[in-house]
Amino acid sequence: MIKKVSRNEVRKARHERVRSKLSGTPSIPRLNVFRSNNNIFAQIIDDENAVTLVSASSIDKELKLENGGNTEAAIKVGELLAKRAKEAKIVEVKFDRGGYLYHGRVKELAEAARQNGLKF
Repeated sequence: MIKKVSRNEVRKARHERVRSKLSGTPSIPRLNVFRSNNNIFAQIIDDENAVTLVSASSIDKELKLENGGNTEAAIKVGELLAKRAKEAKIVEVKFDRGGYLYHGRVKELAEAARQNGLKF
């Protein structure tokens, strides 16, 4: 009998493959996205020093979201992340979609961050 590999395991393998080639530096950090069924999280990370520089998520009290698992929440998180990145003087990042398809909530977060001043 053939056992089906879970979607999350396939996503993790895809993420590892991408991460072997993509790394954040102090000058151009990495914007990482993680999404669950209920929430979405984004961090800007300096991999050389192993430090999270800026983060935003749909569970932040500042956003006051009713539902953190939809595209409206992803847009708000992208806007908040870009605002916090500007305050930390971060202009350019490398986008790490976390093994997810560039579609739906991940795409909306990225485009909202771009529209609010982040370059990638």
